[in-house]
Amino acid sequence: QVQLVESGGGLVQAGGSLRLSCVASGRTFSTYAMGWFRQAPGKEREMVAYISWGGSSIYYADSVKDRFTISRGNTKKTLYLQMNSLKPEDTAVYYCAQGRSPLRLAKAEGDFGSWGQGTQVTVSS
Repeated sequence: QVQLVESGGGLVQAGGSLRLSCVASGRTFSTYAMGWFRQAPGKEREMVAYISWGGSSIYYADSVKDRFTISRGNTKKTLYLQMNSLKPEDTAVYYCAQGRSPLRLAKAEGDFGSWGQGTQVTVSS
């Protein structure tokens, strides 16, 4: 079992930056893929980015490519999402998630089995 706690959300003007963090506790962090998802009001949850357990495989949604950076600190059991050049359409609740199985890639929402409670990001125009 793993517990995931996100932080770093808030209100920012368009063009600004935020850094989200997700601290994991419980089972081993370093052998699981991790991901960031978001859900805007009235919309389905979507994957923003994922990173493999060792960091060698990274994916970004087209909508955030070249603006967001996912990274992880396995020693600190922490997942990060650096968000630059924020747009109003980035407004959503952001969730971190852990893959279901160790040493397995997780590329779709169904591949993730543990979720944080979410942190609100609001970008004003």
